[in-house]
Amino acid sequence: MKENILISLTSVQWQEDEKSETELLTKARHSKENGWDIISYEDTSATGFEGSVTTIRVDDSRNASITRVGTANSVLSLEIGRKHFCQYGTPYGNLQIGVYTHEIRNTIAKDGKLYLKYTLDLNSSYLSDNEIIMTVQEQ
Repeated sequence: MKENILISLTSVQWQEDEKSETELLTKARHSKENGWDIISYEDTSATGFEGSVTTIRVDDSRNASITRVGTANSVLSLEIGRKHFCQYGTPYGNLQIGVYTHEIRNTIAKDGKLYLKYTLDLNSSYLSDNEIIMTVQEQ
């Protein structure tokens, strides 16, 4: 069953000593499928990916994926304690990046919250530390 929800999403990125933060409040769709929470929303100019749709799939707290389709295409696979190599689309072409996941906390069913923390590298060189903090509210 898909339901319309409202999400508040904060994306935090650290590159060396610089921190950047993006906040988004938008309508989304939520469904539960085979134990996975699936949240889909349309990106806006606030995220820098206007014209794309982002889908976050997360199980209890071990695995997640972030898929973006549209003007930018990418799939990030997140698994606690394991590094995955993923394709990341940019306006300048595709990159293969490494994703190492530190933490996944999915308490959407309890209190409507999702937290992801991971590190990205490009050609085995550190790129950034990232956090996604999401709050889900029924409309």
